Amino acid sequence: MGNKQGLLKTEDWWSVWLGLFIFILSLGSLVGLDLLGWAVTPKVWTAFSKSIAPASKAYAGLHPLISIILTYLAVMAVLLVGAKALGYNLKKFIYGFTVIFWLTYICTIVGHYAVIAAQTPAEMKKFELDWSLKLTGEAGLILALLVGLFIGNFMPKFADSLKEAARPEWFIKTAIVIMGVGLGVKSAEQLGLATSMMFRGLCAIIEAYLIYWAVVYLIARKFFKFSREWSAPLASGISICGVSASIATGGAIRARPIVPIMVSSLVVIFAVVELIILPFVATEFLSNQPLVAGAWMGLAVKTDGAAVASGQIVESLIYARNAAQGINYQPGWV
Repeated sequence: MGNKQGLLKTEDWWSVWLGLFIFILSLGSLVGLDLLGWAVTPKVWTAFSKSIAPASKAYAGLHPLISIILTYLAVMAVLLVGAKALGYNLKKFIYGFTVIFWLTYICTIVGHYAVIAAQTPAEMKKFELDWSLKLTGEAGLILALLVGLFIGNFMPKFADSLKEAARPEWFIKTAIVIMGVGLGVKSAEQLGLATSMMFRGLCAIIEAYLIYWAVVYLIARKFFKFSREWSAPLASGISICGVSASIATGGAIRARPIVPIMVSSLVVIFAVVELIILPFVATEFLSNQPLVAGAWMGLAVKTDGAAVASGQIVESLIYARNAAQGINYQPGWV
C-alpha cells in the first residue's frame, strides 16, 4: 500500500505519469488521429498575427488565439491533476501557473521576432531583412530567464505569489520523460545513430562519476582546504546533477543544512552564466559536431532546466548555421 501511495505522492512519479499520458495521446497519429496538433507553436515573424500557429497542418484552419488558449487550458488541466494529488494549493497554483505561462509565451513570441531569430539566407529573404541578430527563436529562453531574474530580485512579493506554481524541477522532469520516450522512438527508426548516442551517454557517465567527481573533490580538499562536509556536496553539484546532487549528497553525509544550500546557490548562479555563454561558444567551435556540443551542454551546464535550455539553444544555433550551408540535421537529437 505504501508503494502505491508513493507512486502518486511525489513529483518524480507524477512527471512520469504526465509525460507518459502526453506520449500516449501522441500515438493517435499512428491510426490517423492527430490528438495534439491543435497545440500552439511559435513561428518566426514580422507580422504579429503570424507569430503563433497550431503545431499541425491538420489544424491550419484553427485560429491561433484559440490554439494558444486551448494549449493553456489543456496544460493547466493536466498539471492540476498532479497538483491536487501532491497537495498543492490549487487556487494559488492556478494563479501562479497562469502568470508564468503567459509571461513565458510572451517571451517566446518576442524571441521569435525575425530581426532576433532569423538565421538562414532563406529566412532573411522571406522576411526581407538585410541583417538579424541570428539568435534563433531560443532567444526567448534567454529573455524569459532575464524576466525571471528581474521578478525574483526586484519584485519579491510578486515572486512569492507565484511560488505555488513555480515548480521547475517538476516541469523539467516531465519534459525529460516526454523527450526520452520520443528519443526512444527515434532510436528505433535509426539504430546506428542511437548506438552512437548510447556510447556517448556511457562516456558521459564515466566522465561525471569516475573522473570529474574525484578531481573536484581532490581540488577542493587539497588546494582550497575545504572540509569533507563542503567538498563532497561541491563535487556532486559540479560533476553530477547540480542542485539535486548536492542536496542528496549533503543529506547522505549528514552535512549541516547551510552546506547544500550554499552549494546549490553557487550551482544556479554559474548555470545562469553558462546558459547565456556556452551555447554560442559551442556553436563557434563545434558547429560540425552537434551531438558533441549537446553532450558538452549536458555535462557542463548544471541543473536540469538550464541544461535542457542550453541544449535547445545550441541545437537551434548549430542547425541554423549548417542549414545555411545546405546541411540539414534531423531536429530533436541534440
